[in-house]
Order: sequence, then structure tokens, then C-alpha cells
Amino acid sequence: MRIVYGVFGYGRGHATRAMGVLPELTKRHQVLLLAGGDALEALAPVHPVIPIPTLRYAYAGSRLSALETLRQNYPVLSDLLSCGEEEQRVTDLLAAFKPHVAICDVDPFTHRAAARLGVPRISFDHFGILAYCRPHVPLRHRPAALRDALVYRLLVGQPERAIVSSFYSAPPVRSGVRCVGPLLRDELFAVKAERGDEVLVYLNQGRHQYTPHVEHALRALDNPVLVYGTGEEGTDGSITYRRTDNRRFIEDMARCRALVCTAGNQIVGEALHLGKPLLVLPEESTEQRINACAVERLGIGEQVSFGDLKAGVLRRFLSRTESYVERMRWLARDGRRDAVDALERFAAELTAGRGPVERFRRAA
Repeated sequence: MRIVYGVFGYGRGHATRAMGVLPELTKRHQVLLLAGGDALEALAPVHPVIPIPTLRYAYAGSRLSALETLRQNYPVLSDLLSCGEEEQRVTDLLAAFKPHVAICDVDPFTHRAAARLGVPRISFDHFGILAYCRPHVPLRHRPAALRDALVYRLLVGQPERAIVSSFYSAPPVRSGVRCVGPLLRDELFAVKAERGDEVLVYLNQGRHQYTPHVEHALRALDNPVLVYGTGEEGTDGSITYRRTDNRRFIEDMARCRALVCTAGNQIVGEALHLGKPLLVLPEESTEQRINACAVERLGIGEQVSFGDLKAGVLRRFLSRTESYVERMRWLARDGRRDAVDALERFAAELTAGRGPVERFRRAA
């Protein structure tokens, strides 16, 4: 079977999810991989990738800016919605490849090109938990969750099937939707989790998020600190900076005491697997805020805003890590097998030659 796989390029979580299923998919199928931004950088060393544009959040100083995000993304959005040069290029790539099915991890270019060509689509991401499931959403976040789900649907349309990968559970609202656990990379199973002294910090947009305020809080700790995501390399006092390297990061995560990070679904799932308590710093996005609430609700860590991060907050969190570790033992899971099974089953359903592809049906 020929499969086109489009991966959204903001942050590395989308690429990490793809790494969890690509080894199995490529054993049995011909896969054309499309990705941009951070996902392109992460996937290129392990699989041939065709670059495509990506949408990104934009910052004004250390804070996300809706106006700047719209301004910087306007050329890409305009191209996408008007079937401009880049969207036509992606459409032509798919037309030449002649895929039987498209797997789309949020990437709107692949979604829309596949829809234009009549290629059945399988949505495979975490954000779909807002569009295709009923997650626990605190009341204060519900208006923003509804808004973001509507924007998501506007960009990706209505795929024929959906797989939602998440570290927390939520019931599907329709048939044709399957929920699975987080997708873990092979490298995670090659390391042994140990309890060290280092606090590991991962920021997906460290150039903006690693402010003097955050640095001051980390320097005030009694523990050594490893920081990923700033693009820097070297040691300065108690803080060691490291450039992004998948294998090295996993090794450091396996032996750290705890993890301080943004609230992406993938990194929370990996920390769960390794039993590393989490202090999450959610970006100003509804998805990450809901993830952060789930971390606290499940009892596997705490959340704090970037502005409220202080040495005292870090110390209190570290004093409670044992209780979080105990809880994590019962919640860790690997969704790879379920995801691959669902992808294979949905692909078989959508290519069975039974006439027009059936759209989502309301659950009885």
C-alpha cells in the first residue's frame, strides 16, 4: 500500500509520534513522508522527508502573541486557503505518488491536498482529543477549547477516520475514532531508568521561554540542572546547556531526578514511561493548558506558569516527587501497538473498494 504521511512542524512532539509508528509502517508499505519546521529537522536523520511549510506560534519577547502569530503565518495561511503555490506543490506530489491513504498529524497541507484528490484520510495526532473526544476540560478553558477545535476543523476538514494519541483518556464522540496511549520511541526501551540528582529542563521554544527569570529560579536550586531547547552548549555554574539530540536527551531523561518542561503530550507520555515526575510550564495554548491540568488531575506532577516559576516552587515540587513516582507506575502505557493496529485496520477499511468512503457516523 502507498501511504502519504504529513507531519506538522511546530515543536518536536509530532515528529516523535511519527517515529513511534514509522518503523512498522515502512516494513509493509511504501511511505511518502512530508514535514516542515522542527519535525523536518527531527525526522530527516531517520527517514527521507520532503519539506513543506508549517504554521508556528510567534512570540513578542517572552510571550506568545496572537497578532504576531497571525502576521507571520498570513502568507502560509493565504497559500493554504487559496490553494496557492505551496498547496499546489503538495497536491502535485500526492497526485504523482498516487497514495491509497493519507495519514495526517495536524499538517493542513497534506490534509487539504488529500481531500482535493479524494484520498481517504486518517487523522493521527493529539489535538483531535478536542475535536473528536470528550476530554475533561476545566470550566475556565472551555470557551478557548471550543474556539481551537473549530479552527482545527477549519484547517483540516473532516477526515474519514481519526486516531487520538494521549497520555490521558477521553471517550470518543463518534464512531471511526480510536484513542490510544502516547507513542514511545524505540530508544526509550534501550535505556534503564535511574534516579539521579539532576533536574532536566526541556523548553520547546527556549529562545523565548528561557528568560532571566526562569534562569534565576534554576540557579537557586541545590541540584545540578540540564537545559535543552535554548540552542546553547556548555556548562555555566550549576547549569549545563545541551543542544537538541534525541539519544542524548533520552539518556539524560532516564537518569534525571525530575523533569521541568512545556506541557506537550509526547514528552509527558515519555516521562510517564520512565517514571519522572513533571513540573509542567504550559505554553499559552489551550491544548497545553488542558494537558497541564491532566498532569495534576492524574497525580503525576504539578503545573506553574513561566512567570510564577520560582526557586521555592521548584523546591516544593522536588520534595513531593516520591508520591508522583508511585502514581506513575500505574499510569504508564505505550500506544504504539494499538496505533499501528488502528492505522492498518482503518487503512484497510478505507481502501476496500466499497464505493465512496463513509464519513464519520454518529455513535449510537
